[in-house]
Amino acid sequence: MADVIEVDELTKKYGDKTAVDRLSFTVRPGQVTGFLGPNGAGKTTTLRLILGLERPTGGTARVGGVPFASHPRGLRHVGALLDAQQVHGGRSAAAHLWALARGNGLPRRRVGEVLDEVGLARAAGRRIGGFSLGMKQRLGIAAALLGDPPVLLFDEPVNGMDAEGVRWTRRLLRRLAAEGRTVFLSSHLMGELENTADRLVVIGQGRLLAAESVREFAARAGGRTVVVGTPQAAELTRVLVAEGAAVEPEGSAGAERLAVTGLAADRIGALALRHGLQVNELTTRAASLEAAFMDMTADSAEYRTPGGPGAAERPSPGGRPDPGRAPGRRDEAEPTRKGKDA
Repeated sequence: MADVIEVDELTKKYGDKTAVDRLSFTVRPGQVTGFLGPNGAGKTTTLRLILGLERPTGGTARVGGVPFASHPRGLRHVGALLDAQQVHGGRSAAAHLWALARGNGLPRRRVGEVLDEVGLARAAGRRIGGFSLGMKQRLGIAAALLGDPPVLLFDEPVNGMDAEGVRWTRRLLRRLAAEGRTVFLSSHLMGELENTADRLVVIGQGRLLAAESVREFAARAGGRTVVVGTPQAAELTRVLVAEGAAVEPEGSAGAERLAVTGLAADRIGALALRHGLQVNELTTRAASLEAAFMDMTADSAEYRTPGGPGAAERPSPGGRPDPGRAPGRRDEAEPTRKGKDA
């Protein structure tokens, strides 16, 4: 249990505003755990509480059974990347890492090793102020790996990275988990979490909404959908509904495609053949992590676009409805920090 992150009834208030509300979950080694929630849900605040950068109003956050601040050499126990922009632009990459290494009792050779691992060996002597955001993200990952820690926390690590960088980061996180480390990853990129994470912790308005495997969470969207192309949509709809399927038109009005749930593709094909109905397409679409997330967090989103999922109308000060604001909620879930959405 030395590498487990344990959050128990964790609460953080800023005045009369509750950013994290009695939050409890566990992150275990050997897997990548994704951390999801709408903007303003309290994700960054939770990570800061785990790392001792904020003091909780109530509850506890422990790493290996004790608060992170109890570890005398922090980088040997937990590596973290919260904001790649928060670095001294006048230092070189090597100097930045050496300062961290020296403060944690780490050998100088680790600087070269992690720079090489993240692909920045050639940029070791360059000033960080001239780095792109993607390069700063790589440098932040290098800092997190510096102490070869068993626990790693990352907040949006692929922001600003190109396709190669995103793919490299995905492989790195999977490898770290396969080595038995505890990897906790906050991200807004659903596709990346589907390809990277094993489990999810989902929060909304500071409260826990779900803690389960990616597959279990995606299944909340209603399982698999089969897209059927047919010039006899009305006739096939009657046949499929009679067999217990749910059928809806797919795509634009008049398109001869149906979205079918409740029947597998091979069963749909067999029914069409039996009734002499033409089918031009049978495509199985897996349950969507994004759809499940949007459904679960529809009432928890702090910021909404007009007419978007879960948008609710309320009178604006001028008497007109404001569909982009949640009823009874202010626009800020917690104090704004430079360059970050919590």
